[in-house]
Amino acid sequence: MTAQAKPAARTAQKTLQHRTIAAAVAEDLRQRILDGDFKAGSPLRQDALASEFGVSRIPVREALMQLEAEGLVKIHPHRGAIVSELSTEEVQELFELRALLEPRLLKASARHLTAADYAELNGILQEYSAELRANHIRRWGELNTAFHTLLYRHAGQTRTLAIVTGLLQECDRHTRLQLSLTGGMERAETEHAELLHLCEGGQITAACTLLKRHIEEVGKSLQNFLMDHQRSDAGG
Repeated sequence: MTAQAKPAARTAQKTLQHRTIAAAVAEDLRQRILDGDFKAGSPLRQDALASEFGVSRIPVREALMQLEAEGLVKIHPHRGAIVSELSTEEVQELFELRALLEPRLLKASARHLTAADYAELNGILQEYSAELRANHIRRWGELNTAFHTLLYRHAGQTRTLAIVTGLLQECDRHTRLQLSLTGGMERAETEHAELLHLCEGGQITAACTLLKRHIEEVGKSLQNFLMDHQRSDAGG
């Protein structure tokens, strides 16, 4: 390696280290936001976080920028980073997009699901039931995303699937809230099982109809909860 190449290699290695650390910091903060450890409106101070993680401010700043791109954090020029508030408008948009796109993916994918796919889907439902009984909130959103993504894997619509995967990830926080605070766990369990039963029976149109209604009702349930919560705060 030439003398000129060594500084370039060291710079590349340092950049990679920053990215790796930033990804780890982002994952930790993401989980804490989703778990409710950091409430909506809570400040996320770079200095304090850098001290807590034992890193410089650079990977912390990169992690916060990633979380902002995911909609979990808002970065204000003078106030710094805060945990995003949940708005009824945002919830409505996210779930309307899901209700529009996901039935299309299911229609294209369902007839191509294999026995191995169904075994995996049933395994997710069994795990969901176990985690539901154990009240492990963190896993509910993850399993919900895994279930929906697997249903659509054979759609052959790469860009639409990428959009929906992003929407599901953005909805994870909302989904956990909806499931835990509106009593939606058992309903989700039942409707997911019925959805799988319809697909296995070749009733694709009925499955798509159920999926659309399922997504719409989850969105409405969460919107109603948020509006009631906002009215309660205003009245208090």
